[in-house]
Amino acid sequence: MSARSITVIPGDGIGPDIVDATLKVLDKAGCNFTYEFADAGLAALEKHGELVPASTLELIEKNRVTLKGPLTTPIGEGFTSINVSLRKRFNLYANVRPVLSLKGTQARYDNVDIITIRENTEGMYSGAGQRVTDDGSTAEAMSIITREGAERICEFAYQLARKEGRKKVTAVHKANIMKSTSGLFLKVAREVGERYPDIESEEIIVDATCMKLVMDPSQFDVIVTTNLFGDILSDLCAGLVGGLGLAPGANIGTDAAIFEAVHGSAPDIAGQDLANPTALILGAVQMLEYLGMSDKAARIRDAVRDTIAAGENVTRDLGGNAGTKAFTDAILARL
Repeated sequence: MSARSITVIPGDGIGPDIVDATLKVLDKAGCNFTYEFADAGLAALEKHGELVPASTLELIEKNRVTLKGPLTTPIGEGFTSINVSLRKRFNLYANVRPVLSLKGTQARYDNVDIITIRENTEGMYSGAGQRVTDDGSTAEAMSIITREGAERICEFAYQLARKEGRKKVTAVHKANIMKSTSGLFLKVAREVGERYPDIESEEIIVDATCMKLVMDPSQFDVIVTTNLFGDILSDLCAGLVGGLGLAPGANIGTDAAIFEAVHGSAPDIAGQDLANPTALILGAVQMLEYLGMSDKAARIRDAVRDTIAAGENVTRDLGGNAGTKAFTDAILARL
């Protein structure tokens, strides 16, 4: 069978370190990929004069599947978030962020297994109506929710729940205050839920959701929500299992997908053999499942789980003293 080509964006900061580790794991598992590398972020700005060169967009368009290291968007006026731009450009409407308790981590809980499904293109992150008055006294931004967008993400959540054998989908909203936008999302979520009588449907206000997650995360299974709420809740969920170093993310559209680590580029530890590659490796596991390579995905997930549980060659954030290379080598040995 010929090798499948995937686009690989090493990214900024620790990006090249964790991407290199992840590709070694994929190769060891016998995935038989051809990697086509592309630049984005500060590395691209320095090399090409723009954050996302046209050649990178063309490569993402060509291969339709991308593995991406963390990217840095310069802070200040004139720069739009690269991640948001890519999601909108390729209509990657579903952001899938699973968290799972792993034995051997520094987490406060040992029974967390939650998938957050976040609408990825609308809401407060759409960039619509952003304005600051000339005197700097007032700032405005517009949140736009469409029936089409809400229905699409809720259908995605219920379909994923059914596929994964999940029992419950919780729609998270703020319809008591944001009666138009969040109200429409909740209305559509209720309608979609009625089409799936085999799955329990639940609805909770976002602030109550935060409280309930901290008190007892085991009561949640699949969460579906709008863009801003999903961004916040998925980071909260990551904290329940040990932090962003263990949190992967998939951005999925109709015919394209980008897989990533949720955390940032951490330039302060770049190139020092300190980064934990787990989040991106688990992002690659999501990629394999997306491509129908579930057997290889399971092997890699088990190797990561067993390495962390053993606690002998784990990175500092996991309570050990190993570097990126030693931790990766331990995973490769288990594969």
